[in-house]
Amino acid sequence: MELSFLQVLSEARGASGDEKEVRDILAKAIRPLADEVKVDTMGNLIAHKKGDGSSALRVMLAAHMDEIGLMIMGADSNGFLRFRAVGGIDPRILPAKRVLVGKDKVPGIIGVKPVHLTDQNERKNVIKIEQLYIDVGAKNKEEALAIAGLGDYAVFDTKFTSLEGCQMSSQPPRGRVSGKAFDDRAGCFVLASILEQRYPCDLYATFTVQEEVGLRGAKTAAYAINPDVAFALEGTVCDDSPREEDISPTTRMGAGPAITVADATMIADRRLVDLLIGTAERENMPYQIKQPNIGGTDAGAMNLQREGVPVAAASVPCRYIHSPESVLDLTDLANLVRLMQATLQRLPGEWSRS
Repeated sequence: MELSFLQVLSEARGASGDEKEVRDILAKAIRPLADEVKVDTMGNLIAHKKGDGSSALRVMLAAHMDEIGLMIMGADSNGFLRFRAVGGIDPRILPAKRVLVGKDKVPGIIGVKPVHLTDQNERKNVIKIEQLYIDVGAKNKEEALAIAGLGDYAVFDTKFTSLEGCQMSSQPPRGRVSGKAFDDRAGCFVLASILEQRYPCDLYATFTVQEEVGLRGAKTAAYAINPDVAFALEGTVCDDSPREEDISPTTRMGAGPAITVADATMIADRRLVDLLIGTAERENMPYQIKQPNIGGTDAGAMNLQREGVPVAAASVPCRYIHSPESVLDLTDLANLVRLMQATLQRLPGEWSRS
């Protein structure tokens, strides 16, 4: 996939339960690359790409389409919209952020009481979401609810940006970019790119819904697909910023794709972990082990379907995930595509010997 596709995915609107815009973009892009593309009852986009006939292995790959967002819960007499979080959002990052509200993507600003009107005790406490509101310029409750009704969504209004030194057109691409929803539009980009090759095994490339609110889409998709093995592809926590304590970061940017051995939702199948590591070393590409027991992915849901599914997860390190703007390294992104393509080519032969 051209890297411009990552920008399209990043800027698309797709909070949990409202993934249609992202799904439509992906469906158009992957339809020429797959033998069958369908949308299931939950809204998951599933692309089946047949293998070359040399292996009967069924492999599921999952990347979630949804992003964190906000849901409108009401409005007050002054025209301010009240909201709650959809997915894990730290309230500290919300004040003064730009958002797009409702079906018409109306611009809004998340507001809070001005610092001049707060006392010292208030300034010491973390602001609660219940204290915040969205200002869409409405003059009263009726105007506000005409813009966004109960249950409508708001997402961050963030433009994809190439940072200093970024060369998106080079081969391989270099530098870093910022944008929203790299968790998990980075994974969606990787999964769509994987479909550009054919493999020995049957692939079920699944772009899932509602991961941020409980891994919901992956549960039903994995049950229907009934895979032999499964991989989750993610944009994961990168916390390599300066710190006082000498503590290993969860991942480091620019150090290669992050391979998960365990997180809060699953323990990865060691055979698949070893295959990912061995493939990276064979291909002479960097990789890193993600700090165990941090976060969770669709792998946790796929792992527990039917009689159980061997799973692993591989990710692009992203700074500031679950916020209005994240940063990733294009080399890490390209290397995750390469790692997964090479792993899938080797998987049937290695799996039969394990």
